[in-house]
Amino acid sequence: MRIRFAAALAFMAMISFGAFARGAEKDSLLTEKPEPQVQNAWFEKIQIRGYAQMRYNGLLESNPDLKCDQCDKSWGGDGGGFFFRRIRIIFSGQIHPRVYFYIQPDFASGGSNMAQIRDAYFDLGLDANNEFRLRIGQSKVPFGFENMQSSQNRLPLDRHDGMNSAVPNERETGVFFYYAPKEIRKRFSNLVSSGLKGSGDYGVFGLGVYNGQGPNALDKNKNLHLVSRITYPFELPSGQIIEGSFQGYTGKYQVNRNNKTDSDQVEFNELRYGPSLIIYSQPFGLQAEYNWGTGPEYDPQTNDVKQSPLGGGYVLASYMIEANSKVIIPFTRYHYFRGGKKFELDATRHRVKELEIGVEWQFNKNFELVTMYTISDRTFENSLDPDNRQKGSLLRLQAQVNF
Repeated sequence: MRIRFAAALAFMAMISFGAFARGAEKDSLLTEKPEPQVQNAWFEKIQIRGYAQMRYNGLLESNPDLKCDQCDKSWGGDGGGFFFRRIRIIFSGQIHPRVYFYIQPDFASGGSNMAQIRDAYFDLGLDANNEFRLRIGQSKVPFGFENMQSSQNRLPLDRHDGMNSAVPNERETGVFFYYAPKEIRKRFSNLVSSGLKGSGDYGVFGLGVYNGQGPNALDKNKNLHLVSRITYPFELPSGQIIEGSFQGYTGKYQVNRNNKTDSDQVEFNELRYGPSLIIYSQPFGLQAEYNWGTGPEYDPQTNDVKQSPLGGGYVLASYMIEANSKVIIPFTRYHYFRGGKKFELDATRHRVKELEIGVEWQFNKNFELVTMYTISDRTFENSLDPDNRQKGSLLRLQAQVNF
C-alpha cells in the first residue's frame, strides 16, 4: 500500500511540476535571441489599381455641330462611335512613414489611345502623423470640389465648364502645402471608400504655387500662380456629412492667339474665387459651386482678346438607392458659364447653359454604367468662327470598369 501511495504521489508531483513549468514566465535574461522584425522592402509597399471608361455619344443626337472639346472630343462633329475616355493605371504607396508617392498615366489621352502623365507627385510629411504635408510634382490644383473629385467617382460624365475652365485637366506642376487633423484625414478617406463620392484628401487648408500654363507644359513666364483653399466636412449627430469650402487663385496666363486678331498682347491677369457646398448622398445629396473672376476672353465685335469678367457654376441633386447589393443613383445637374477659356484659341468666348438628367448603375464594385441625357445651349466663338451658337440634345452612355 505504501509503495502504491508513494508512486501516486510522485506521479501527481510530476504533473504539477510540468504544469508549473509550462505556465512560468520566461527569465528576463533570455538566452534565446529575439526574432528580428522583418521590414518590407519599399517596392512591396506599392499598390496598383485603375479604371477604364468607354463612351458612346451618338444616340438621339439632334445637332452634330453642338460639341465641347474640353468635355469629350467624341461629342459632336463628323466622328463619334465608341470612344475610350480614360484608361488609367495608378501606382501609389507609403514607401516611408513620411513619404508617399502617386503616379497616374492615362493611356487614352484625347482619344488617341496614347500614354500621357496625369499625376506624378510625392507627399512629404512634416510631422509624425502627416497632418502637415508638402505635395511636390504634378497634381490637381485645390480649386473646387468637382475639379478634385476623381472621374472614377463623379456622377455626371464631364466636369462643369464654370470652374473646370480654371485649370485645364485640373492639374499643374508645383508645390502645395496641406494641413488636416488625423481624424479629418480619415473622414476624407471614408467619404471615398464608402461610395459617397468624396473629393479625396486635399487638406482642411491648402496653399500652393504652380506654373499656370497647364499640365505637361513648361512655364511661359516667371509669374507663378498662387492658390488657396479652406474646407471642412462637418458630421452631424445623424451621421449626415456636409462639406463647405471656399477657394481662390491668381496669376498671369499666356494665351494662344491667331495672327489675325488685332492685338499683340498674349499675357493676361487671372483671378478667380468662389464657394462650394456639398451635402453627401445619405441618401439625398446636393452639390453647388460657383466662382467669379476675370481673365482673357475673345471679343467678336473687335476681333481681339480682352481682359473680361467671368462667372459660372452648377447645382447637382442626387439620390442613392441600395437594393440587392446594387447601387442606383439618379441625378440631375444644371450648369452655367459666361467667360473665356484661356487654354483654347484666342481664349474662346463661351456662353453655356446645360441641363443633364442621368442614372448611374453600380452592378458591383468593378462595373458601372451611366446613362445621361444632355440638353445644351452653347456659344463658343474665336477668330476662326466669330458667330457660333449651337443648341441641341443627345443621349450619352458610359461603361466603367474598376480594377
